[in-house]
Amino acid sequence: MDSKRRKYIDECLCVRYSNNIDKHQCEVRWVNTVDVAVICKALGDSNRLQIIQMLSDGEKCGCKLLEAFEITQPTLSHHMKILCECGLVNDRKAGKWHHYSLNCETLQGFKHFIETLSCVQKEDHCCQ
Repeated sequence: MDSKRRKYIDECLCVRYSNNIDKHQCEVRWVNTVDVAVICKALGDSNRLQIIQMLSDGEKCGCKLLEAFEITQPTLSHHMKILCECGLVNDRKAGKWHHYSLNCETLQGFKHFIETLSCVQKEDHCCQ
């Protein structure tokens, strides 16, 4: 990741790093609620969710992503910009083509945050 992008993620999304490594040998980033909110907003569109699913089996050229949807190229670019800015997707340019892949660090940090949530079915008797 280039230093300009790293600086954007560090400063704008307030990402905190840890030395934790997951089973896939990816660094697990500890994300805060601001990070999670930005990611959830990015995932709040069904097209972007489908793009994430498509990228889960490896890097894809933007032209291949465009073939899978009934949207225009500018609309795909808008979706990819949102996914890249929240850190979920990496963008690699080769000539005039953009190739996209999932950002393992961000995805693992988001998954870690979700896994820390629990549902406790306990009554609170403090206000009776």
